[in-house]
Amino acid sequence: MPPPGGFEAVKYKRNLPFRGPGAVVILGGVAAISAFGFYRYGQGALEKRELQREKAWSRIHLVPLLMAEGDRDAYRRQQAALAREKEIMKDVEGWEAGKSIYNNPKYASPQFVVL
Repeated sequence: MPPPGGFEAVKYKRNLPFRGPGAVVILGGVAAISAFGFYRYGQGALEKRELQREKAWSRIHLVPLLMAEGDRDAYRRQQAALAREKEIMKDVEGWEAGKSIYNNPKYASPQFVVL
């Protein structure tokens, strides 16, 4: 015979634990992280472009300074070479130090640099 009050109810319902966020939440999280990543990438690209522009303009503005420095160095070297030539050829009659071997009064910058 059944016990007084009847038998205990049969537990047939599955008792599964909560297994984390749903697909929509995961998809939203991935979309948010991706959007933030693309935003940061875009900001980095703008910064990189600005730095490249700044570098190019700084080089453009430095060109006259570097050319003047090169001209001063070439002039100094030319004067030193002229002084050496005068010292070496002082005993040779008719030798004009610094005179071009070509009969051309135009100035031509040297095509090579001795380091």
